[in-house]
Amino acid sequence: MLDQIRLFDQLRPVALLLARLVVGVIFLAHGLVKFTGGISGTAAFFERIGIPLPGLAAPVVAVVEVLGGLAFILGALLPIFAVLLTVDMIGAIVFAHLDSGFWARDGGIEWPMALAAATLAAGFTGGGALALDSVLGKRLAARH
Repeated sequence: MLDQIRLFDQLRPVALLLARLVVGVIFLAHGLVKFTGGISGTAAFFERIGIPLPGLAAPVVAVVEVLGGLAFILGALLPIFAVLLTVDMIGAIVFAHLDSGFWARDGGIEWPMALAAATLAAGFTGGGALALDSVLGKRLAARH
């Protein structure tokens, strides 16, 4: 039993890295699409679904998703981006997915709910030993 616990402890940084990478790539891809498809198109879509101030919201959401995705991939500033990305997903639930119900082929709330939960879980674990925050934290601690 102790050997299994030690194995789990050794695998924890890898599991956290994989979780961060998956969450990060998803958000990075979604943010990049908002830029490559044109912010004006994203703003027009936001306006159609009733998001307030779509001309401001579109670039803000795109930037949060790109920077948040990169932060998760690197393991940097995770609690900050966990909150921002969760707010992003709450907005997606309220404005884009709520009318479809929990599960729907055209996008129910289960997907953004799962992303919000994964973002919070990965963001508030500290990212693990393989996160940039952990590496820099150890280096700073060693200097002092």
